[in-house]
Amino acid sequence: MSASPRRLLAALLLVCVGIVHAAAPLAKTQAPGYHRTVLGDFEVTALSDGTHPFPVDTVMTNITQQQALRDLAEVDLTLPVQGSINAFLINTGSKLILIDSGAGALYGPCCGKLLSHLRAAGYQPEQVDDLYLTHLHKDHAGGIMAQGAAVFPNAVLHLSQAEADYWLTPANKAKAPDFLSTFFDAARAAVAPYQAAGHYQPYKNFGQLAPGIEALPAPGHTPGHAAYLITSKAQQLLVWGDIVHVAGIQFPHPSATVKYDSSAPDAQSTRARLLQLVTQKQLTVAAAHIAFPGLGHIRRHKGEYEWLPLNYDESPVSQP
Repeated sequence: MSASPRRLLAALLLVCVGIVHAAAPLAKTQAPGYHRTVLGDFEVTALSDGTHPFPVDTVMTNITQQQALRDLAEVDLTLPVQGSINAFLINTGSKLILIDSGAGALYGPCCGKLLSHLRAAGYQPEQVDDLYLTHLHKDHAGGIMAQGAAVFPNAVLHLSQAEADYWLTPANKAKAPDFLSTFFDAARAAVAPYQAAGHYQPYKNFGQLAPGIEALPAPGHTPGHAAYLITSKAQQLLVWGDIVHVAGIQFPHPSATVKYDSSAPDAQSTRARLLQLVTQKQLTVAAAHIAFPGLGHIRRHKGEYEWLPLNYDESPVSQP
């Protein structure tokens, strides 16, 4: 090859290298964590509060660590497993209802993203009319309060009276395991600004609470844990809170529990009952800790439960 073609080849190589080096930098951020679907006349927006490493190896109970690790391997997961923290916004057309609120600042920098995702979805916290909590654990109630003030200043707070009585009674803190001590403090702090504003309305009886909103008892993870059955035009969605923490383990082995359950037998019984309910009635499930957006169906397959995520639909979810 003569000198001239060699110089031409070298020049072309430099041009190619320059093109590669001109590529866009890595974004290093995730897309805004919201996802919309419809339920009859209602619009449902799943909101991510973030993800955090879930300590499967130290938290799961009533299952051997070896079996739990085999279950994770079956769904191509290894430790540490990132656990989603999801909440669900229900727009009924006349009211804006938020079910659970994420951890807020209580889990550190991993979480507390719900407000920014709420705004990205087109809403402001002042627009929320009602807050329904499945239970008062930090990662469900922490997001309703910030620096002692109500994050949703116009909203009325609802939760079961049994749940409120447990976490807001000082004597229960003294009898609880040490690792739950800060949960009692966080629960009182979260509820306080709504109590002070007269926006605190716990319900004594499960059942119909508002049009399209029914509270179902779901004790075990906490004493007064609730699930919420949302109904519009015969379509139903069960927002079930902490019935499942790790899908890859607790669907094939529903008897597996977590050390944070107030009653492992009750948690097992409630999980069995609700799994049967959602499979028999083919309900859509909104799950707090299944990979975001946590919306899907559950079926029985080869003797085990399986999670089927909702098929993504890019078309408009509601018509003007």
